[in-house]
Amino acid sequence: MFKRFFIPLLICTTALGQKEFDKYGPMGSEVYTDLKTAIGIEKKVYKLDLSFKKLDPKLYDKLYKLTDLQALKLSTNEVTVYPKNFDALFNLIYFASYNNKFTTFPPNLKPFYNLHYIELQHTKIDSIPAQIAYLNKLQTLKFGNTDDTLKLPATFHFLKNLKDVSFENCVMDSFPKQLFRLPMLNYLSLSNTNTFYLTKHFERLQNLEVLIVENNFLSKIPFEIYKAKKLRFISLRGNKIEKIPDSISQLENLTLLDLRGNPIPPEEIEKLKVLLPGCEIKF
Repeated sequence: MFKRFFIPLLICTTALGQKEFDKYGPMGSEVYTDLKTAIGIEKKVYKLDLSFKKLDPKLYDKLYKLTDLQALKLSTNEVTVYPKNFDALFNLIYFASYNNKFTTFPPNLKPFYNLHYIELQHTKIDSIPAQIAYLNKLQTLKFGNTDDTLKLPATFHFLKNLKDVSFENCVMDSFPKQLFRLPMLNYLSLSNTNTFYLTKHFERLQNLEVLIVENNFLSKIPFEIYKAKKLRFISLRGNKIEKIPDSISQLENLTLLDLRGNPIPPEEIEKLKVLLPGCEIKF
């Protein structure tokens, strides 16, 4: 059930990841795409994009020498382990890997206290380590396309600056309660994650503006959704929802509600149009 989304999502996430990569590192700094060249320079190498490069194992293990590195992107490099002394890259702000079969997060996360952005797509990782709590500057976490289960640690809620969370194409345990304990959460996407339940504690998400729960098994939306008062975009595409609670009318900032692919009767859609006169409803 998950693989049918892999090809378009790989293209989409890679493109989005490139935009994010461009944001990080000193303005105007050179983007190095050859590992041998970067290691030869060593100092003041701030951005390294090794997408679609087959890496020499000996050079790969010298990556730790680039201690000024702030943005690192890997993609389709045929690597399954992190290079030696990877934790020496303590200046990393951005780290992303696509289509590399890592089985874990980096083994020692404590030195990466500067990380703002992590994205891991198409790995074999099945759990996020408790050590992620050390990343107290982390603002964006994107993870997906494992075709496997994913467990979140109890320490996840210590990520007080986490604003953007996306899990796609992996099996999660219903709706992880840890996600409702992130006070700064602004964007939450759960797509094709086996989600069939939403907790009612929307009052904890006072900064949430975008909620995407697509291609799952939701049949009911909690009445309490109105308590996330800043919500402006909700997408519930591809679920089993037949009715939206009237309380949604209290979301004064809501501008788009996407309900395509749900068995919602026409009369319910008409009622929503009355309840949400300033909101675009897709059905």
